[in-house]
Amino acid sequence: MVKPPPDRLYGRSRGHKLRPRQEVLLGVTLERLRFRLDQAAAPAWLPELWLEIGFGGGEHALAQAAAHPEAGLIACEVFENGICSLLSALVPEGGEATAPLPPNLRLWPDDGRVLIRALPDACLDRLFLMFPDPWPKMRHAKRRFVHPAMLPELARVLKPGAEWRVASDDPTYQAWVTEVMGAQTLFDAPPPATERPEGWPPTRYEAKALKAGRTPLYWTFTRR
Repeated sequence: MVKPPPDRLYGRSRGHKLRPRQEVLLGVTLERLRFRLDQAAAPAWLPELWLEIGFGGGEHALAQAAAHPEAGLIACEVFENGICSLLSALVPEGGEATAPLPPNLRLWPDDGRVLIRALPDACLDRLFLMFPDPWPKMRHAKRRFVHPAMLPELARVLKPGAEWRVASDDPTYQAWVTEVMGAQTLFDAPPPATERPEGWPPTRYEAKALKAGRTPLYWTFTRR
């Protein structure tokens, strides 16, 4: 039996000291968008439900929400500076409590696996994992979201035919994803693309990888 990974995908939740504007964003704007655990039993409020694990600076989540108003997107991130980056792109200074917010976007500022375990069966139409922390040391492999123990839970919450998109520029993580997904039977797992497919918004992490000369891989797994 594969031991389940811990409920912690991340190392720290805060970088540099937050500025006053960021404190207001977390205390006011985040509460307006927060997805709560008591909502998980009936999470869909639009025809489709999508989930992003670790939205980083929020570029991908914001682009997907803007391009697909028919899909409710729950975006997960624990790093407060990343949450503030997304929120500051949504509301002008002074509008933290009143500026309009995307009706199809909700935020989960905690470990995404906690939310996934609370979701009902076959509720997700799409799942995103864009450039996750690779946890390159083998002793930390249990923290990787792509994990043999996690796959049955992901298969449970994804509808048959639902897409799971994964992108990574880290060679260790790329090899890990190839190994893990090659040894399972719950998802169709074709080879990854070496160029970002159409409909995949860019992120700052992808730009950083390309600038450094690393080659991202882009997987599209389909729930069987």
